[in-house]
Amino acid sequence: MGMGPLMGMARILLILLLTTEITTLPEDLGSGRPGVDWPDFLGPGRTSKSSETGLHLDWTQRPQIAWQCILGTSYGAPAVSRGRLLHYDRHGDLARLTCRHSETGQELWRYEHATQYTDLLGYNNGPRCSPIVEGNRVYAFSAEGEFHCVRLSNGKPLWQINTQEKFGVVKNFFGVGSTPLLWDDLLIANIGGSPPQGPANIYAAQGNILGNGSGVVAFDKMTGEIRWQATDEFASYASPVSATLNGKPWCFVFARGGLVGLNPGTGAVGFSFPWRAKKLESVNASSPVVVGNRVFISETYGRGSVLLEMQQGAAKVVWQDKTDSRDKTLELHWNTAVHHDGYLYGSSGRHTSSAELRCVDLETGQIMWSEPGFGRASLLFVENNLICLSEDGTLRILEATSDRYKLRSEIILRDAAGQPLLEYPAWAAPILSHGLLYVRGKGRLVCLDLLPPAP
Repeated sequence: MGMGPLMGMARILLILLLTTEITTLPEDLGSGRPGVDWPDFLGPGRTSKSSETGLHLDWTQRPQIAWQCILGTSYGAPAVSRGRLLHYDRHGDLARLTCRHSETGQELWRYEHATQYTDLLGYNNGPRCSPIVEGNRVYAFSAEGEFHCVRLSNGKPLWQINTQEKFGVVKNFFGVGSTPLLWDDLLIANIGGSPPQGPANIYAAQGNILGNGSGVVAFDKMTGEIRWQATDEFASYASPVSATLNGKPWCFVFARGGLVGLNPGTGAVGFSFPWRAKKLESVNASSPVVVGNRVFISETYGRGSVLLEMQQGAAKVVWQDKTDSRDKTLELHWNTAVHHDGYLYGSSGRHTSSAELRCVDLETGQIMWSEPGFGRASLLFVENNLICLSEDGTLRILEATSDRYKLRSEIILRDAAGQPLLEYPAWAAPILSHGLLYVRGKGRLVCLDLLPPAP
């Protein structure tokens, strides 16, 4: 038998092994609590909305702390799948992906790899991206652009790839912070590489960087092999989202220069819509929000917000903020707006002192109400309420109503000595899974039980 048939048989066996592995799910360690998993950045669909019901949201009686743990440095939110919670942090010169029992906090395994990332602006040097989970696989994307794929069941490594080296990525302001998107058999990421012998970092480049066609790259989620790559766009801190509009699949990437709409299966670019402030240090960091056949994007360095409508494969402006006006509809920094019943809720403002929580009419861009004093914050929608985590660690429950700002509860989590458990910067988005709310601040993750006590 020649080598050709042998190679063909080997490839078939490899495909069978990989298929068996991804369809063989690890044991679900959960105790049967009602609710759903939260395996992706901002939850299922990347909307920061939960379908769970029957939760204890009247915090005049404080929710019980189920467990808490000390963390390394990171800005990423955790993920939950099959009774396991994953968080990704830095400890010294090691980046550590840790798997814990989601209900007790017991450590089940850890996967570590070396890291030498140093932030250009002095922010912490840990991961920015959230781990994402599908089947028996966990995907982590480090601050220096290394992909690591490991087994959910035991943390054993399956594949890894250094995208910074492979694609010549010029070091960005805050490292790599766009959480990749799983779509079908692909892992889609905003990479933004450059030709060889490029500048050492974005400051050295002074905005003069060339692309090399790796603005958005799709990898085989099983092997890490490149399946397609497209555009000369550079990387941002907004995470891609997918949606089906008029029967057609789309991947929307809010890259450094603006919004790109692609076919997630092929990488074919449908449109590009420029949306970035002129300031060198400006970044796009808020993920697109898709509602029907419309896409909303926002930034906080000067352009503000715009609502686009998809018409016959093209993006048409419904409304947009005026560049020459200081009055903007929403200026989202690193938080993503939550949509509910035709209204957007989000934290508007670049700086802590001036940030406001706002409700905006999606159709018109009209500001319905605005409330100062929150600092910058992240929102999670559940049962017609918004769980709001401010960057100073304050937790609030708000009614998701457009007629006025309505606060239901406000708490600061404290230890036995009265010291706050969540310290600035609490920048990671809160997550909710099976009645457990997970919130993180500097160096600590806290799990709150929101299921009402049994009668």
